[in-house]
Amino acid sequence: MAISISLVLLLLILAVIFLRNGGLKISHALVCALLGFFLAGTSMGPTIQNGIAATADVVGDLRP
Repeated sequence: MAISISLVLLLLILAVIFLRNGGLKISHALVCALLGFFLAGTSMGPTIQNGIAATADVVGDLRP
C-alpha cells in the first residue's frame, strides 16, 4: 500500500508539471493514464467515482 501511495504521488506531481508546461505529449498522456489507474486502486477510487457520477447527474439534469 505504501508503494502505491508513493507512486500515485509521484505520478500526480509529474502530471501537474506536464500540464503546467503546456503541450501534452504522448508520454504525458501515458503518465496521466497511469495516474488514473493507480488512483482507482486506492481507497480514494470509490469517492472519485461517486463524485464524477454525481457531477454527471447534475449536468444531465440541466435543461437549457
